[in-house]
Amino acid sequence: MNSLLQGLSACPSFIKWLEEFTAQYKTDQNQSTEHQYLSLTLLHLLRALSCQEVTEDDVLDASCLLEVLRMYRWQISSFEEQDAHELFHVLTSSLEDERERQPRVTHLFDVHSLEQPEITQKQISCRTRGSLPPMSNHWKSQHPFHGRLTSNMVCKHCEHQSPVRYDTFDSLSLSIPAAMWGRPMTLDHCLHHFISSESVKDVVCDNCTKIQAEGTLHGQSIENQRTTFVKQLKLGKLPQCLCIHLQRLSWSNQGTPLKRHEHVQFNEFLIMDIYKYHIPVHKSSQNDLNQKNPEETTSETKDGTAVKPSDAEQPCSTKSLFMNGACSPSFLMTSGTFPLTAFPECSSPVYLYRLMAVVVHHGDMHSGHFVTYRRSPPSPKNPLSISNQWLWISDDTVRKASLQEVLSSSAYLLFYERVHSRVQHQSLELRAEE
Repeated sequence: MNSLLQGLSACPSFIKWLEEFTAQYKTDQNQSTEHQYLSLTLLHLLRALSCQEVTEDDVLDASCLLEVLRMYRWQISSFEEQDAHELFHVLTSSLEDERERQPRVTHLFDVHSLEQPEITQKQISCRTRGSLPPMSNHWKSQHPFHGRLTSNMVCKHCEHQSPVRYDTFDSLSLSIPAAMWGRPMTLDHCLHHFISSESVKDVVCDNCTKIQAEGTLHGQSIENQRTTFVKQLKLGKLPQCLCIHLQRLSWSNQGTPLKRHEHVQFNEFLIMDIYKYHIPVHKSSQNDLNQKNPEETTSETKDGTAVKPSDAEQPCSTKSLFMNGACSPSFLMTSGTFPLTAFPECSSPVYLYRLMAVVVHHGDMHSGHFVTYRRSPPSPKNPLSISNQWLWISDDTVRKASLQEVLSSSAYLLFYERVHSRVQHQSLELRAEE
């Protein structure tokens, strides 16, 4: 619990969301309100750990978090071995339950904003040209770790694509693939393994069944045509705060649990553009767009579907310049800087993340201890700044650490926060002026 709270307190966006979310409770004059809501309890602890709130005692007692979780019907013993990743999901799911208590109405335009998270209210038009009701606050009040996965299914026989399915996630749980001899394991290897396509056999294809029915004489019964589909995961909505969980549990041939201790290389900055799902554009529509603006180019996916990224989500071709977890020595710059000048103005990374905290587990699968590397809290004079000083924290023991020590650790949980590039800042300024 201590290690997880230290990691969350290093994420300013999460604290800001808690402040905005708990504003609804300020009108409650009851002194016991804080002990009733998880969001208020978390906000108090995280603000204290980020030096935004002065505590009366030198020692911060976090037992209040266990008490409020028990009110949410979680039975967590203080005397048993617990997992930091499981506790993270306990917190996020409990915050979701607290948010669900509010009366809400799901908006039909939620799907539109889901597929294009950068879209604003002014950019959404109504086909009937009537007045557009305002977007409900329900969608906007999602916690910053909330993201969505897309599941894409394509028939191998007729190449028919099933409707894209969306699933929510609070953290990306990545398995560590088998290491290749002589090659270091990187975070990119884990991410590519996570989204790699897989074949799903014996799936009913409605399109193949329809084609079969069209070529069959009337009166004959048609069986559902079963074919093999190719399934691939992508990230449909990337969150503001990204939690990456590296699965270090494996099983021996005898069925006993084992811990994987190998080092997975990761960087201070993380580029997620190539893992982002982009909405396919039909070829007929794409031809019209190319005639209107021939300078804009298209790309193709593996199945040949034309893809036209929007200006706000133009993916950068960073594969040759930057590999997550395996950057060249020229990119190992001073802490807190990112070589955006290495990218052309038109292809700066859109989904760029900065490392904020790392949780490390020492021990085996049955017992051990969690410690946290995190950025030092910002100075009170400049609370919006991001500190370049790293700290190593083990319960109440704190010491300074170097970035190289952080990047050399065997990470269990990685906490990243999204940062905006120059192009995005210019785009946001233009929207503000409009």
